[in-house]
Amino acid sequence: MATLALLPTPDPVSLPQNVEAEAAMLGAMMIDNRLADDLVDRLEPIHFFEPVHGRVFAAIKTLRGNDMLATPVTLRPMFEADEGMRALGGPAYLAQLTGSGAGLIGARQFATQIYDLAMLRALVSVGRGLVDRAMDTSEEVNPRGQIEQAEGELFKVASDGGAENSVKTFAQATTLAVKMAERALNSGGHLSGVTTGLDSINAKIGGMHHSDLMILAGRPGMGKTSLATNIAFNAARRWMRDMADGIAPADSVGAKVAFFSLEMSADQLATRILAEQSRISSESLRMGKISRAEFAQLAQAAAELENLPLFIDDTGGLTIGALHTRVRRLQRRHNNEIGLVVVDYLQLLTGSGKQSDGNRVQEISEISRGLKTLAKDLNVPVLALSQLSRAVEQREDKRPQLSDLRESGSIEQDADMVWFVYREDYYVAAKEPKRPSDGDDSRAFEDHAKWAAEMERVFGLAELIVAKQRHGATGKVMLKFEPSVTRFSDYAGY
Repeated sequence: MATLALLPTPDPVSLPQNVEAEAAMLGAMMIDNRLADDLVDRLEPIHFFEPVHGRVFAAIKTLRGNDMLATPVTLRPMFEADEGMRALGGPAYLAQLTGSGAGLIGARQFATQIYDLAMLRALVSVGRGLVDRAMDTSEEVNPRGQIEQAEGELFKVASDGGAENSVKTFAQATTLAVKMAERALNSGGHLSGVTTGLDSINAKIGGMHHSDLMILAGRPGMGKTSLATNIAFNAARRWMRDMADGIAPADSVGAKVAFFSLEMSADQLATRILAEQSRISSESLRMGKISRAEFAQLAQAAAELENLPLFIDDTGGLTIGALHTRVRRLQRRHNNEIGLVVVDYLQLLTGSGKQSDGNRVQEISEISRGLKTLAKDLNVPVLALSQLSRAVEQREDKRPQLSDLRESGSIEQDADMVWFVYREDYYVAAKEPKRPSDGDDSRAFEDHAKWAAEMERVFGLAELIVAKQRHGATGKVMLKFEPSVTRFSDYAGY
């Protein structure tokens, strides 16, 4: 086995830097404050190699933010007691920076170079930290954890300074809006995002939009995992069909799907999907109570779905940081074509441990913000399932409300859409009166008959309550639910 060469610890002076470019750019900013207004949003003080230059840049940014002139004269009082400035000759150094006007010509190029060099130094820091952690065996050895941490740090380096690139002219923004409208028109209407596979939901929300965080919540037994599985399958199947029909990936309303199941195993989710597609009871599949003909039906469904672009990660106890790492890794493996991320469910994720300090509300807040950040950074819709508090069970009307979201109001705040699944038949079934026998009076028979009529009215119906939607109106959608095959479908009788 080849031995790994140890990286030498770089001397600070040998780190990538150009102090002269920093000085020239700062001088140009003080000579022409219009340049300062253009450059203050491109950089941060931490991007400067010389700490004094970083503080001068921060001072210029502060003055211009207050609509004040930034010159050696106005900056001088801010550096009278600055030890670093004193080592460079005192506040007179500010005047020296403006001594040459050469920086006026290349100030924008200098800003680009300063940023690029800062990224290189950040990469050196990540590499040094990776080597130090890998060499330290005093604590519990966790190579996978170290790899995920390094990937996270590299992603931060890559995403740093993205504000400039995210600024778009109105013309660019309108072009994106027209393309979105064109996509909705070409899809037959109603659909500008990724399809849910259910026409009634698509008509209500317009599809699952890129960079949106959607929360799907419900009490246990309502079928939220089933609905999420149905939506994930429908999006993946539409992608597969569009690719077979020669539709360009950018024009497809389907998506490759990453499904993070923190509660159920991958084979359990696959069983649900196979039960839905073969229309064989998932309970019968688990217990082997199927005929030869049904097994052949099952095998055919499995063969048809062999190339389904639905990727299941059933690792338990993921942190929000590890989730980011795994999604980015999947994106790299699949040519950045992952178009939908599903998380089942939010409360099973854990925070970084740094911000929460044992406070569950703060931890959930960190997780919900992390999911929204994931959606925006990767420009994909994220569908996260969530539990509801028991307050629902104390009300006469069991339909969920936004205030029922468990443990943190930040879930409601961070989400672009909040959906609730509600099945009235679940609660009606629980109220079944004692079955009457021959010796009971007529009242017992009437009560049971009344219950049976009510059960028949609501059986197999489900409501998807859109309680929050940034893109349109709230309201509800009626769906049909088949519990034996865990399948949601459009309700024709609504």
